[in-house]
Amino acid sequence: MQLDHSFTVPADPDDAWKLFQDLDRVAPCMPGAVLDTHDGDSFTGRVKVKVGAVQMSYRGEGTVTRDPAARSMLLDLSGSETRGAGTASATVTATLTLDPAGTLVRVRTDLDITGRPAQFGRGIMTEVGDRIVQQFAARLEELLRDAGPAASGVFTTGAAENRQGRLAPEPEAIDLGAAALPVLLRKAAAPAAAVLFAVVVIQALRRRSPR
Repeated sequence: MQLDHSFTVPADPDDAWKLFQDLDRVAPCMPGAVLDTHDGDSFTGRVKVKVGAVQMSYRGEGTVTRDPAARSMLLDLSGSETRGAGTASATVTATLTLDPAGTLVRVRTDLDITGRPAQFGRGIMTEVGDRIVQQFAARLEELLRDAGPAASGVFTTGAAENRQGRLAPEPEAIDLGAAALPVLLRKAAAPAAAVLFAVVVIQALRRRSPR
């Protein structure tokens, strides 16, 4: 499954590129995710998602390859459910270019997922992806606007702890059910309307039929 997204951040491409190379600062901006360890171009982390009353946690690893000249980075990611047989792997390419509003970030994701989330299909996964990217972009914008030294100190401390192999706090689950609900309703609208129409017709025929 291939997903394409884009968003802008209020910074020039050089500053945005420097931020994107700092995984210890960028990773906390991703909803439902936490970075556990980071060593050079390799890292490990966890993702927690929720679909209604069902909650799923993934543990995985990844590598990052950077192309400074093109301001492009490639992430190879793989993971599996901590309690379940589901797996997920993705190749994510992010490219930064100049934009009148700052920097345009284009993200292409080639996703392969098994287990319960795979039942949603492309339409719902695209909708969910759009909402996750919107939250990610909003947090990145907040991070870029926050020039205070206190925030940098917090991130630096967290990065040091991760390099020492200490697990970060448990991530807060992102609710995919809430994100997917509008799509589910749209997909169900036509069948529901057909059923409602049939019920109305049957009731009308019953009223007209002689007793």
